Amino acid sequence: MNILTTENLIIFSIALVVIAFLYSSVGHGGASGYLALMAIFAFPIGIMKPSALLLNLFVSSISFFFYYKMNYFKPKLFYPFAIASIPAAFIGGFITLDSTVYKVILGLVLVFAAFRLFGFFNFKEKEAVVIKLPFALALGFGIGLLSGMLGIGGGIILSPILLFLGWASVKESAAVSSLFIFVNSLAGITGYFLGGKSIPIDSFYLVPIAVFGGILGGYYGSGYFSNKTLKYVLGVVILLASVKLIFP
Repeated sequence: MNILTTENLIIFSIALVVIAFLYSSVGHGGASGYLALMAIFAFPIGIMKPSALLLNLFVSSISFFFYYKMNYFKPKLFYPFAIASIPAAFIGGFITLDSTVYKVILGLVLVFAAFRLFGFFNFKEKEAVVIKLPFALALGFGIGLLSGMLGIGGGIILSPILLFLGWASVKESAAVSSLFIFVNSLAGITGYFLGGKSIPIDSFYLVPIAVFGGILGGYYGSGYFSNKTLKYVLGVVILLASVKLIFP
């Protein structure tokens, strides 16, 4: 990649594998981590959004495959959110935010993502509660629109909501979030394309690196894997990236 020196490319690639591994292990695509990493390495804004969406497509689909294989996916948990989020993510993909506004909003989302890795907002499982459709549709639309605009899949936001409201178990929320991320990323990248933009060729070079980490993470995460130390390290990295974005 012309953006990075050989030394930085090696460091970036190792970090990308770790991020894909950790996020896939909990049913996420990893966009917030990829965006944080690209911010730290000073990637242009025009490359960050499409690259994150592209990597999300691959890693979230891998994660979903493993969680689905373990029978954690519950369609009734997925559809209420997806129905509204898909068109909203498509609209969001069309929208190009001012560079400064994009960085601030993304920085705030990354702060939330970092605190989740530190253990905040990781609510315990509750007794099953019936989903309220209007509320689920509204949440899906809001998360989808934000996802399309920023280049994330929205799983980092959806998962804690599912647990907090008692709509899913930890594994079920991971399974639903992974597919939710996939469809939002697909809708967002479609809107991005139809908006007259294209994915930089450099973005495709990152795919096999992220896929490698995603396969390992999906395999171990759908079983019993948990690594708090790595999550804390990743949380610090994402928090530093958020500070860099909000206070350049």
